[in-house]
Amino acid sequence: MVDHLITGLQARGHEAVLLCGGPTAERPYEVVDLGSRFVQYLVAPIATHRHRPFDLVVDVANGMSYFAPLWWRGPRLFLVTHVQGEMWHQYYFAKPVATFGELLETKAAPLAYRRTPVLAISESTRDTLVSIGFRPEQIEVLHLGIDEELFEAPAAKSTEPMYLALGRLAPHKAFDRLLDLWERVHPQIGGRLVIAGDGPERERLEARRVPGVEFEGFVSEHRKRELLGSAWLLVHTAHQEGWGLNIMEAAACGTPSLAFDVLGIRDSIVDGVTGVRVADDDRFVAEWITLARDPQARERLGTQARHRAEAYRWEHTIDAFLAAAEAAGAGSTVAGAVTPAVAPR
Repeated sequence: MVDHLITGLQARGHEAVLLCGGPTAERPYEVVDLGSRFVQYLVAPIATHRHRPFDLVVDVANGMSYFAPLWWRGPRLFLVTHVQGEMWHQYYFAKPVATFGELLETKAAPLAYRRTPVLAISESTRDTLVSIGFRPEQIEVLHLGIDEELFEAPAAKSTEPMYLALGRLAPHKAFDRLLDLWERVHPQIGGRLVIAGDGPERERLEARRVPGVEFEGFVSEHRKRELLGSAWLLVHTAHQEGWGLNIMEAAACGTPSLAFDVLGIRDSIVDGVTGVRVADDDRFVAEWITLARDPQARERLGTQARHRAEAYRWEHTIDAFLAAAEAAGAGSTVAGAVTPAVAPR
């Protein structure tokens, strides 16, 4: 997300510096390594002031934020991907760390950012922010864009049943639950379940040796587009999402999605139009079997999903971001914008 935002700004003649916890890969813009996962939050204020002047600071929260209002008095935006909530306790944090993080997010952040314009990446994220104390009038929704390459002619659908799950193999993505569901549907529909992505859960998940499951690990953008286009269905079992970008990427490739009716997914899937949302495991299994046996329904949902995805291009996201930046006091340019962000680790 941050990478697309910065490169999109660069394409329009703006400059940007990314400050984040390292390590990071090579980027076509300046990147300042703030150190480890926790140290970065202490170093960010010093590094930001050292690199000034900036027209705008964008404080990106992916669970934890940098609390920029405490140390930056100039124009700023607070960009929120999701509210971590109970996921603090589902991840690999010690209980005291998880409790402290949750308190900072739900109690301290609404107070610290009370005078800062907020950008939420979905209606679900906006509503959750309001539920923990942010004011509705300070929040705008900034939908994420979809890579242009995904709108190219999609790959031909697999001749054999092939279902795709895509994402980081971490506890909150609930791949264990997906494997349990697959064990129920596979005897009835056959085919393959391809899981693309890497993460701390991969070794344990592979050790289950569930029949018909293939782990691809980390995939290139080209391979991801190939998988998204050839899959009969994207299946998604995460407890919640900020937006459901993988679902929108599948939609751009003409592939419908099946997922649980949870935060974020309610924004990325129009139920019965671009995919199917379900309330529980039994409905997930039933809908999976139904869609596997109904190619006309899959084609109809996929066509409608691709049509809807056309409205979510990065150029629209950049337009909305620049408008928000100007409203925040950055003027008509965002030259020198700095974006603190949490680097994936």
